Amino acid sequence: MKRVIFALCIGAIVVSSLSAQEATLRATLVGHTDFVSSTAFSPDGKTVASTSWDRTIKLWNAATGENIGTLKGHGAAILSVAFSPDGKILASGSTDKTVKLWDVSTGQNTATLQGHTGNVYSVAFSPDGKVLASGSVDTTIKLWDAATGRNTATLGGHASPVWRVVFGPDGKTLASASEDKTIKLWEVASGKNTATLKGHDNCVTSVAFSPDGKTLASASMDKTIKLWGVAAGTNTATFKGHADFVNSVAFSPDGKTLASASCDKTVKLWNVAGGKNLTTLGGHAFDVWCVAFSPDGHTLASGSWDHTVKLWDTSRL
Repeated sequence: MKRVIFALCIGAIVVSSLSAQEATLRATLVGHTDFVSSTAFSPDGKTVASTSWDRTIKLWNAATGENIGTLKGHGAAILSVAFSPDGKILASGSTDKTVKLWDVSTGQNTATLQGHTGNVYSVAFSPDGKVLASGSVDTTIKLWDAATGRNTATLGGHASPVWRVVFGPDGKTLASASEDKTIKLWEVASGKNTATLKGHDNCVTSVAFSPDGKTLASASMDKTIKLWGVAAGTNTATFKGHADFVNSVAFSPDGKTLASASCDKTVKLWNVAGGKNLTTLGGHAFDVWCVAFSPDGHTLASGSWDHTVKLWDTSRL
C-alpha cells in the first residue's frame, strides 16, 4: 500500500541552512532510494541506523551525517531496526517474514530468525539484551534468545497485525500495539497478557514507555496520541493536533517531551505534563513514518516516505 511519490535521491548529505522557520533542522541524510521506515540511535549516540523499503539498512555518523555503512541481505522491504543495549548487534524486521541480526562493527549478517508467517513490523531488545521481541502481521509476538536465536515463546491474543513492540525499562513488561485498535501489556517471564488497553478508534501504530516506566504513549491512525498509566491501565491524556495518521511516538530521555510523526508530513513535540504542543517541525515532503531521540536528548531523528532521514536539534527544548 505504498503511496506514489516523486523524490530525487542523489546519494549525498544535504545540510540545511538555518532559517527562522527551520531553526531546529540540523541535517538531511540522503541516500535511501525508497521509503524510510525506521530509525534508531546506538546506545552511545554516535550512530543512527535507518531502514528502508529499498531493502537496506544504512548507518550514519550522527555528528556529521556521513553514511558509514550499508547493510544488505533482506529479500524485501525492511520495516524496523533496533540496537542491542551494548551497541554491538543490530536487529531488523522485514516483509520477507524474517528477523536478521547484524554485527555492527563488520556489517555482517550473523543470524536469520525464522518463524513468523507474515511481515515483521517491529523488533525490540530487552534492556539486558538477552531477549529480542518481534511483532508481525501474523498477529503474534515472538520472543527470541538474542544469543542463540532460539524462539522461546510466541504470544498470541491480538486479533489483527502487531505494529509495534517495546520493552518497559525494567525488562519485565512488554507492550504491543495492534491494528485491532488495542494495546496489550505482557509479562515477559510467563508470556501472560496482563492488560488490554482500549480507547483508540483506529489502528494503534506505535507505543513507547516513559523512562520511569510509569507511562505508556500510543499513536494511532485515529490521528491522536494517548497517554496511559501503566499500573492502572487507564487513559490519562489524549493529545490532538495532527491532521492525519500518527505513525510513531518517542519519549525524550528525561521523559518531559514526547515526539510524534505523522502522515501530515510533520513531527510534533509535546510537553508530557501539560499536553501542550511545543513546536511543529515541517520540512519532510511526504509522510513521516518514525522518530527516535538520541540518548542525550539533544537530537531527534525522523524518517520519511520522502526517502530521507532528518536530524533535528532538540537541545533547547
